[in-house]
Amino acid sequence: MAEANQDEDPRGPEWWASEDFWRKCAIFVTAGMAFVLVVLTYHTHTVILAGAEAGRVPAYSVINHRIGYAFDDDRNMMVPVIGPLAPLFGEELTEDEARALVDHGKLTVQGRNCMNCHTLLGNGAYYAPDLTKAWLDPGWGNEEARELLMTLFLKDPVANARTYGTNRRMPNQELSDEEVRAVIAYLKWMSAIDTNGFPSGFTVLPQGSLSTGSES
Repeated sequence: MAEANQDEDPRGPEWWASEDFWRKCAIFVTAGMAFVLVVLTYHTHTVILAGAEAGRVPAYSVINHRIGYAFDDDRNMMVPVIGPLAPLFGEELTEDEARALVDHGKLTVQGRNCMNCHTLLGNGAYYAPDLTKAWLDPGWGNEEARELLMTLFLKDPVANARTYGTNRRMPNQELSDEEVRAVIAYLKWMSAIDTNGFPSGFTVLPQGSLSTGSES
């Protein structure tokens, strides 16, 4: 026993191996990461807030405008383009009215558990089509027919299904007229969100000019 004690270093462990050193490191790293998390949370909030100056998520009243999707050479990806006035169902809404309608649509989508089959903004399933840019889907034919075709489909998806050979049909959600209008508003608003080029390789249906100097 005495021989074992003689082999021990009377100075103790090296400073970098001491328990006190690593305890202080743990406290410092935890506090530092907590600060970083607060900063990132604040920054994320400013970026994803609807209508914020960061511009990633548009104001709800964007549904009053024509929305396009074009390639940005500087960013090397497709980005939303907000064009001239083109009110949803021909009715221009205030920001508060538009928010209430879009919120109603979002809650309807959540309440019907649409993400169980569809993908929205990268979240959800892949059984049914991605709805992130559904408003711009060329399957609606053209700008003039889009709102009517979307309405008919949501009111009776079984009779108006476009299965593209998959034979997958969306069950009838028994949506009211107001719910249908709200879901379409939500889809239009979502199509204007800058999703960093997601989904890629997307073709937009034919529509009018995106120049704010033209209403045609």
